Amino acid sequence: MIDYGDRARLGVLLPSGNSVAEAELHAMLPPGVGLNVTRLELRGSSEPELMRMIEALEPAARLLADARVDRVAFHCTAVSTFAPALGDAIRTRIEDATALPAFATSDAILAAFAALGARSALLVTPYIEPVHAREVAFLAAHGIAVAGGDWMGVDTNAEMARIPVETIREQALRAAKAAPGADLCFLSCTAIRSAGVIAVLEEALGIPVITSNQAMLWHGMRAMGIGDAVPGFGRLMNAR
Repeated sequence: MIDYGDRARLGVLLPSGNSVAEAELHAMLPPGVGLNVTRLELRGSSEPELMRMIEALEPAARLLADARVDRVAFHCTAVSTFAPALGDAIRTRIEDATALPAFATSDAILAAFAALGARSALLVTPYIEPVHAREVAFLAAHGIAVAGGDWMGVDTNAEMARIPVETIREQALRAAKAAPGADLCFLSCTAIRSAGVIAVLEEALGIPVITSNQAMLWHGMRAMGIGDAVPGFGRLMNAR
């Protein structure tokens, strides 16, 4: 039976170089919830590349509105956390262009922290150091302390997609051993294969694990009135 997403459909704006997010998002979708995806240009992590992603924000969002989605998500962690208020500006631009409710990955991350009662994080990323540092600053600006973490120094979406799942798991375990005591572990980035290690790391670390793709989908579903629990992808996917 074909699932057309008749309960709710989320429109998602993805980086053009991202080959991972759609597979993970579809794996976590409950029955009757659909995705429609449009891309914005982004392959690397330099500041000019990140800012260029939002230049064509309005026309891309309007394409999703044509598909009569229920809500629009701007789904890029590095761009939406670039500055504390940038996610707000992105959300406003999308809503003004489409007359649809919208959110950014940064909104979803903060909502996930709130739902899990977390005020400190172990931040694990594939990013180059400036992107990682901006995310630390973003979280701090919203009252979330980064207790420790690690970054890999990877620049492009294509390279991020090739990082083995086991490498991500080992990176998180090393970071947790070096800086114990965080409320949760955040595997940041929409372009890494992180969904498959959420449950494994939660068991190993004893704390919730969130990822960019998981948090965005959870937040989008709850905003659209979909309260289904999704087993196998961490504690957040059971939160209201």
